[in-house]
Amino acid sequence: MMAIHKITDDFYEDSFTLLALHSSMEDYALVYALNLCLKSNFKRSSKDLDISEHISFPIFEWRDNSNDSYWTLITNTSLQEENTVRTDLFMNEPSFTKHQLVPEHKDADYLLKIEHDDDSIEGKTVKKLLTIPKIITAYVLDVDHLKSKNNLIF
Repeated sequence: MMAIHKITDDFYEDSFTLLALHSSMEDYALVYALNLCLKSNFKRSSKDLDISEHISFPIFEWRDNSNDSYWTLITNTSLQEENTVRTDLFMNEPSFTKHQLVPEHKDADYLLKIEHDDDSIEGKTVKKLLTIPKIITAYVLDVDHLKSKNNLIF
């Protein structure tokens, strides 16, 4: 008789914090503000997070060697242009479909993923983020209750 081993969905366990950011800033402007406020060095990743052939999310990353942490900023929304033939008043205008990386929190504009071992970093980071004038709000998301947490494995 052979033993059967099953791999469950929670096989991938990684300690990270996920922060939701609400801001109307463009991604490059937000990265500039984060680099000033957090004394970080976020840079655009050479590869985007591709969910499908036409859906991708730009990634900005920073490795904090002094605190042994890895930070990733990613937009929560991606616009996909649709090529549809229309015969109405707006026939020459493109149409777009909006996709969310974490659809449970579709109001969040950006997600800040922090892979770390220090639990006290969350509160300090949220306080610093709220000092940036164009960030409306920032808060910690409970990753364990997200249905789409597999989208955050990259």
